[in-house]
Amino acid sequence: MSAVMITRKVRKWEKLPGKNTFCCDGRVMMARQKGVFYLTLFLIVGTCSLFFAFECPYLAVHLSPAIPVFAVILFLFVIAFLLRTSFSDPGVLPRALPEEANFIEMEIEAANGNVPAGQRPPPRIRNVQINNQIVKLKYCYTCKIFRPPRASHCSICDNCVDRFDHHCPWVGNCVGKRNYRYFYLFTLTLSLLTIYIFAFNIVHVVMRSVDQGFLNTLKETPGTYPFKLTVLEVLVCFFTLWSVVGLTGFHTYLISLNQTTNEDIKGSWSGKNRIQNPYSHKNIIKNCCEVLCGPTYPRYLHSLSYSTIKFYVSVLVRSPSPKESSPSPKEEEHPPAPKLPPLASPETDAETSIAKTH
Repeated sequence: MSAVMITRKVRKWEKLPGKNTFCCDGRVMMARQKGVFYLTLFLIVGTCSLFFAFECPYLAVHLSPAIPVFAVILFLFVIAFLLRTSFSDPGVLPRALPEEANFIEMEIEAANGNVPAGQRPPPRIRNVQINNQIVKLKYCYTCKIFRPPRASHCSICDNCVDRFDHHCPWVGNCVGKRNYRYFYLFTLTLSLLTIYIFAFNIVHVVMRSVDQGFLNTLKETPGTYPFKLTVLEVLVCFFTLWSVVGLTGFHTYLISLNQTTNEDIKGSWSGKNRIQNPYSHKNIIKNCCEVLCGPTYPRYLHSLSYSTIKFYVSVLVRSPSPKESSPSPKEEEHPPAPKLPPLASPETDAETSIAKTH
């Protein structure tokens, strides 16, 4: 038995110890708790299916054929932004390697000195200056790094996320630096789609009620259980309207200030702390352009980045058999090498030369 060392290249996301699931060679990243995401997808697809099946045929004939076309376009945008938000890397920061973590620990111990017994060590904080404002970088005991500005550790995914906004169970992922704009566009298009479906549901009922009356219209709506289907669709749109439109308005307010939900909840830039937001441009248009139209940031856990690991494999070494140790027929065919005569000594050569002279 002998051990052979084999080196294999492993992608960075394969070694990530956080609570995430990956597929499609690491290009799709989600949280492990995806039940609410499936509920969101079901509610959107189910409500739109009822609208396309029952209201759109009547409205296309009696009002305008552009109504279902515009509804389909909004529906496709909502699904596209939802999947883009849910399957994207929100900006997960890689954890420190053991060598890096040990070096940071040594730096912290050297800076803090010897702490007397019974006293708590000082907080692990570094101060950086951003736009003439002092911003504190906090140390993450899980990832063993000093988090960049505006980053925070998500307790659900167990990862540090750059420009962490919040963890949204409705999309099944964190919302951070790399997918915030898609999350906002998802809520915006979903608000428009909900208002659109709710408004034309009412238009459909009103147009039928003109000739038949309201109660007769509810009873004669197409479907096996017409009254339940109509009421269900209206109720879903009504409650979704208030929640989604309110969420879109709240994030519109945050974008205008260039602020995150996490910072708003903690009051990081409130008047009590006497610290102004160093990331705000003091202009609504500039703040909106930076958040929604800024550059696309690269992944820290890029799918093509590799880290090398080494492991040993036991190999059984087999001794050769007698047949394998015997010479082959080809080797026997070659004649043995001729033997060379022994070299003469210097004394023998001298005697021979003297005999020839006489």
